Amino acid sequence: MTQKAKGAKKAPADDTPIGPTGRPYQGFPTPPKLDSHGPARIIALCNQKGGVGKTTTTINLAAALASYGRKVLAVDFDPQGALSAGLGIPTHEGTTIYDLLLDSKRDVHEAIVSSRVDGLDVIPANIDLSAAEVHLVNEVAREMILARVLRKVSADYDVILIDCQPSLGLLTVNALTASHGVIIPLECEFFALRGVALLIETIDKVRDRLNPSIELDGVLATMYDSRTLHSREVLERVVDAFGDDVLETVIGRTVKFPDASVAGVPIISFAPEHPAAQAYLRLARELVARGDVA
Repeated sequence: MTQKAKGAKKAPADDTPIGPTGRPYQGFPTPPKLDSHGPARIIALCNQKGGVGKTTTTINLAAALASYGRKVLAVDFDPQGALSAGLGIPTHEGTTIYDLLLDSKRDVHEAIVSSRVDGLDVIPANIDLSAAEVHLVNEVAREMILARVLRKVSADYDVILIDCQPSLGLLTVNALTASHGVIIPLECEFFALRGVALLIETIDKVRDRLNPSIELDGVLATMYDSRTLHSREVLERVVDAFGDDVLETVIGRTVKFPDASVAGVPIISFAPEHPAAQAYLRLARELVARGDVA
């Protein structure tokens, strides 16, 4: 992977405030409306450590992009089905991503469910997906199966977000092979840093052997608590390690996320004025401004 400049940027001479990542805090503009939709840019949200905010980020980033007029498809690619549940989508009725992986003749449109958020559709998953790796292990080009599924609907969306399971197994490799970019949600906690090098190595291997076009769209700091020295030190280490690959938007820790999940809606619908909701709207604007999303 091409290494970018390391370290945080120095403070400007004027009074521009400095964000948590040590860079001047920018106000990203509201994205312009799109005249047409598609083809989609596919982004995997990936980290083999659980509990770092992958599903929360997928749900709320998808909803934020939809609120700016993007057509978004969120793919639940975790057997726990947390993304589906977090958007109030039934997981034991109808076609799921598991069915699409195992039966190439299935119409992908059978699995797509509209969420309560305008412009946001979902392909749900349930515990059946946990058996997929066993069934796919002897398939020809088994790493490419999800890519073939998503290719059939790519023209209908602007963004497809894949919520990966906390593992670097065959399902995650499928997600990386299908994607144009990767966002790594990273909890601001010491042990969350330990496995990132292995994840980066996996992304490099996928680029080398399966998907030459995949890029690291960014490392997203999550569960940040500015009141604790530990959070601040971990974020500083992340910026030292990844430099400009660290997204400027930082997601804070709040009890509003589980409250919104219980309600089955994104936080921007549950508590639109809350700082966490505003952070995900800012993340959507940042990704558009960076060119990672149309």
